[in-house]
Amino acid sequence: MDDIKEKTDFIRDIIKQDLQKEAGKKIHTRFPPEPNGYLHIGHAKSICLNFGLAEEFNGRCNLRFDDTNPTKEESEYVKSIKTDIKWLGFDWGNNEYYASDYFEKLYELAVLLIKKGKAFVCDLSAEEIRNYRGTLTKPGRESPYRNRTIEENLQLFKEMRDGKYPNEAKVLRAKIDMSSPNINMRDPVMYRILHKKHHRTGNKWCIYPTYDWAHGQSDSIEDITYSICTLEFEDHRPLYDWFIEQLGIPHPRQIEFARLNLTHTVMSKRMLLELVEKKYVNGWDDPRMPTISGMRRRGYSPEAIRNFCSQIGVSKADSTVDMAFLEHIIREDLNKKAPRVMGVLNPVKVIIDNYPQDKEEELEAINNPEDPCSGTRKIPFSKILYIEKEDFMENPPSKFFRLTLGREVRLRYAYFIKCVDVIKDKNGEISEIHCTYDPLTKGGDAPDGRKVKSTLHWVSAKHCIQTEARLYDKLFMKENPLKTEGSRDFKNNLNPQSLIIVNDCKLEPSLKTAKAGNIYQFERLGYFCVDCDSNDKKIIFNRTARLKDEWVKIKASIKK
Repeated sequence: MDDIKEKTDFIRDIIKQDLQKEAGKKIHTRFPPEPNGYLHIGHAKSICLNFGLAEEFNGRCNLRFDDTNPTKEESEYVKSIKTDIKWLGFDWGNNEYYASDYFEKLYELAVLLIKKGKAFVCDLSAEEIRNYRGTLTKPGRESPYRNRTIEENLQLFKEMRDGKYPNEAKVLRAKIDMSSPNINMRDPVMYRILHKKHHRTGNKWCIYPTYDWAHGQSDSIEDITYSICTLEFEDHRPLYDWFIEQLGIPHPRQIEFARLNLTHTVMSKRMLLELVEKKYVNGWDDPRMPTISGMRRRGYSPEAIRNFCSQIGVSKADSTVDMAFLEHIIREDLNKKAPRVMGVLNPVKVIIDNYPQDKEEELEAINNPEDPCSGTRKIPFSKILYIEKEDFMENPPSKFFRLTLGREVRLRYAYFIKCVDVIKDKNGEISEIHCTYDPLTKGGDAPDGRKVKSTLHWVSAKHCIQTEARLYDKLFMKENPLKTEGSRDFKNNLNPQSLIIVNDCKLEPSLKTAKAGNIYQFERLGYFCVDCDSNDKKIIFNRTARLKDEWVKIKASIKK
């Protein structure tokens, strides 16, 4: 129970108060995803909350798939959701359920409402139902089919189930109040006809419950004590309460919290699906996507995502979290665990003129200065090296301290070198940088105490491996991609530089054995993860995050 004291928010406060009033009460939560897409970082917040509450208060959490719409749901999504939850570090044990498990029970409960005169079969079309519903300032109108007899409604509902009618010919609606100020209470639809195969029940059913009808009843059937929902369900709560009260079944307590909004991305499954289907991204697990699978492929760790969800907390107020804060959390996590290596993304050749032609040596490098137990490794050094093109300028500005003609710099773990000449190709581009080295500066320090202002990373041309690097950036240029102009299409805000592929990346040879999922810090460049597209012939690295932490600057500006 010590962990409970360390965490505080309004939901935990409510639960603690309930436990004080009702000693021995069991906490039973659920995470109820619809299997109509892959989970995103917003779902991670809900997963951490629901499973976390169950763990903190010695309760249990169900995984229940709200699979009530066969037109959008697939077994692929079920599998991906289970993979993501387990990867995040949570386990539902034997508590795996599906709304489709309750189709028969939900049908029976609907029949009970009909018998109580609280539900009726309506022949209005979907458009007519919308027109009859009214507006926020104008009450709705009752359906001309609202006063059918109980016997007629029972017969029509049975015929709907038996497949007598085509799609959209009839619906079952609750009979509540067409003048209610809450539009959700204006005779909502409970069942619609869909002659569509379901991913679990096959063709057994041709009528399917709406989400609003199945949601609360499924919670009640499972004896859920706390139905934790996002704020958009607050206006639906009176409807869920009405259904449960009319049926006289166990009543979960619904508590709403603000969903996660993140800058430079979208959290709508519909929009994410559009990006996937129209190939603006390379699938649901594209590392630019805010999906859990995309973040996993990019190199985010489950510990970092859980820490992020913990730090942003739970509240009632809608807010937007800066993507820079998420990346800050990722950096903090990877800084502690990612091995350091050297790689060059945009190489230019460096030839050390006074280094012996056939000489090779191994230099000792630290694997991770944040982890003393990580040890060291050997990296090869030879006459010809590669450095980053941007680390050399022929005519540098005053504050450029890296390599230029006549200047001395340090090579990481190696020697001081001084540029003495450059060779250019026929296009005027520098193809070779010629330097001399000081053999007395091995390890990076001069015995005479002279200092240099810059340290460069490098790789040995003879020993390095060539790989592909995928440099990922924000998916959208604007902080709020939904703020659009002209066509009002959110896709107009896509960042054309969100993926840059570098085919000539040179890496130190220790990475020959790197496997998919391995994460490294390329010194001075950023954090990189081995992509699942890698094979025996080519290793592909995804940039997880740059080294520069934008959040530090943003946080400082907020304080001002």
